[in-house]
Amino acid sequence: MKKGIHPDYREATVSCACGMKFQTRSTVGNFKVDICSSCHPFFTGTQKIVDTEGRVERFKRKYAKTAKV
Repeated sequence: MKKGIHPDYREATVSCACGMKFQTRSTVGNFKVDICSSCHPFFTGTQKIVDTEGRVERFKRKYAKTAKV
């Protein structure tokens, strides 16, 4: 590798809006993010299906009648 052409790879702190902080390494520096794995609905299990047209309910009604094999 050539000398002097690579950026500094240093410690960085990632701060989430929920208050969680963790250490990593980066060439950019410290980060501030809006959402992280500890507050994201998909990872916490609080994800909700937003269905304004009733598609999910129609699907459930349609396939609730079928016999379970």
